[in-house]
Amino acid sequence: MASGRLIADMTPRRRTREFRRLLDLIDQRVPDQLAVHVVLDNVSAHRTAEIQRWLQRHPRFRFHFTPIHSSWMNLIERWFAELTTKWLRRGSHRGVAELTCAVERRVADWNATPRPVVWRKAADQIFDNLAGYLNRFPDSGH
Repeated sequence: MASGRLIADMTPRRRTREFRRLLDLIDQRVPDQLAVHVVLDNVSAHRTAEIQRWLQRHPRFRFHFTPIHSSWMNLIERWFAELTTKWLRRGSHRGVAELTCAVERRVADWNATPRPVVWRKAADQIFDNLAGYLNRFPDSGH
């Protein structure tokens, strides 16, 4: 999100080429003087050699990977949860095309009156909770 506005691109697959297309779209839409911090899950498409080369050519981009099984740390996941519970489950979609249109309408509605998605806890509280969670699973690799 840039200034609370969503940059969205929907694809049927999650491969490197689709991710690269999204990065190019973000690069085009976010003003050049701004740094871009991208919070990501650990899908292999995010870590390929092609993406690493792209990052070297775009130094204003910084990737931040969430630990495995902790999508709750990524605020866009909260936006997706709201999209699902408040918009998609309440609707009727007779196929992927209708579902895609519904998501595109919601993104457009959001962007008409954007607002930032913010944490409700201080960073220290979040990290303390995360540490407690990880301590319960000492062999998780984190």
